Amino acid sequence: MNKLYLPALIPLFSAPVATAATSYSEEVVVTSSRIEMPVRQVGTSVSVLDAADIEARGYSSVADVLRTQPAIGVSNSGGQGKATALRIRGEEGYRTLVLMDGVEISDPTGTQVGPQIQHLMSAGISRIEILRGPQGMMYGADAGGVINITTGQVDEGLAGGFTAETGRYGTEQYSGYLGAGNELGDVYISVSDYQTDGFSALKSDASKDEDGYDNETYHVKVGLNLNEQWRLQGVYRDVSSISLFDSTSGSNNRKSNYDEKTYRVSLNYSGEVFSHTLAVANTDVLRENFADGVSSFATNGDIDKLEYLGSAKLSEVLSLVYGAESETEEITTSSGDVEQRDQLSGYLELQSQFDNRLFFTAGVRHDDNDDFGEHTSYRLTSAYVVDFADGSMLKYKASYGTGFRAPSLSEIAYNNGPFAFAPASETTLTEETSEGFDVGIEYVTADNSRIELVYFDQEIKDELYFDLSGFSGYLQAEGISRSKGVEASLDSPITDRLNLFANYTYNDSHNPDGENRIRRPVHLANLGVNYDIIPSRWSVTMNVRASRDAENEIFGVGYVELDDYEVIDISTNFQVTDYAEVYARVENATDEDYEEVTGYNVAGAAAYAGVRMKF
Repeated sequence: MNKLYLPALIPLFSAPVATAATSYSEEVVVTSSRIEMPVRQVGTSVSVLDAADIEARGYSSVADVLRTQPAIGVSNSGGQGKATALRIRGEEGYRTLVLMDGVEISDPTGTQVGPQIQHLMSAGISRIEILRGPQGMMYGADAGGVINITTGQVDEGLAGGFTAETGRYGTEQYSGYLGAGNELGDVYISVSDYQTDGFSALKSDASKDEDGYDNETYHVKVGLNLNEQWRLQGVYRDVSSISLFDSTSGSNNRKSNYDEKTYRVSLNYSGEVFSHTLAVANTDVLRENFADGVSSFATNGDIDKLEYLGSAKLSEVLSLVYGAESETEEITTSSGDVEQRDQLSGYLELQSQFDNRLFFTAGVRHDDNDDFGEHTSYRLTSAYVVDFADGSMLKYKASYGTGFRAPSLSEIAYNNGPFAFAPASETTLTEETSEGFDVGIEYVTADNSRIELVYFDQEIKDELYFDLSGFSGYLQAEGISRSKGVEASLDSPITDRLNLFANYTYNDSHNPDGENRIRRPVHLANLGVNYDIIPSRWSVTMNVRASRDAENEIFGVGYVELDDYEVIDISTNFQVTDYAEVYARVENATDEDYEEVTGYNVAGAAAYAGVRMKF
């Protein structure tokens, strides 16, 4: 295929330009190849949010923070804590891998194994890296995008903070963190308690009862520096939530309990030539739904992982990244049936460069799945950098990747269970396969203004889907589901006090029949500004989010249009002292009425205010 040659050809289109020593701020990312890499060397598409970005926007949930980034669409069914799908470049939310301090926070009890993004709060988070496009080679065969989240860390001394917030819908949030560190090690503890009365999730609910949400999150990270080269680290996270919700059939007196516990213990070695990480991790999820106080659904699931990641710097221009994983996935259904599956994986990536201007990676991954056999995935990337005499940088980049997704244990169990009927009950599900490429250009000025333009094209073959026409169960599309489009983004300090950030995504996404894939806006855009009214003391941030041309599919009706909308959010932060800050924000300031999922309400205009203390 011609796609295979794109990473190699793209540098040929650059014109020779005089070079100079780099003067822009060189950022380092870890998500592209699981090890630290300067951005100039990265051929994939990566977005980054730091603690200041997250704090300035002020959102309580990570899903709302991520909405501001290019190529990310979110569909929410009725407010905080309700079912939420986060799609990168139009791919399903369960194809997005979310890591928290290296721990995979996927829910094995879901119909598909993926993150329950609605239960992820922003408190305690210091950095988010978003890797767009198929990433099966490095992260696992079904990763259609990666969100890598890092919590805070105090390397020296003692630091802490506390935040209290209140606002519309009876919302209250309290969070705090405490960290300490020295040459021997470090510890970081964060706690968050979020409560809201919410609003009626379902538009057809005549009672208009409030569907509230409670979330308690505890996160602990401890590191021990055994010497200059060896480090032992442990991470533990506990999320407990209760969500009231409405049903499209039967009683609306419904409640969902969600409990997720994760841990990861890793031993790291960092040398001049070699680095090694050996880790063991576990994700345990318990979900139970109640109707009129009676349990209607309960399931428990575990993901156990044993991971090894290594790298070798063979020379100044040649490096290797390699690793192996053993994963066991297990679920226990409401009926008490236990389903289990093992998967073994190994991967290798070669990284090379020439003259600190031309960079290549070539990687391969092999997976052996208990139920669906062996599969091999690939990824190629390249970047060509031109440094200008004024200290700015121009980068051409391209990547190509493949992957596969085995049907989940729940999908298989449903088709074999009592609720499925022909044709689903007679369908033998097979794995999906995927491939995608992107090409782009990025320009960074000496004062760190960034402009990026990316074209992407990716496809899923034999995509699994639930039969919304006959409700027979899970079927498999014959043919290719495709998403292709353009991402444009800008982040620019207009003046010392004014910063502009904007992005636009055009996504032409179709199923094999040529129909639009549901809940994927063709046009997504964000336009934001941050202005320092009093430098280092008082700032205001505004973001306008727009969506156009999305559709949904309704049982018995077919395809229906979803609302076009523009949502304006405004936040302000005022530094009272070196240790105390007050803030306020208004979400959906114009009280826009729209639907992201047909028949479900969204929050109206809502004001929130709080105080933040730090030492």
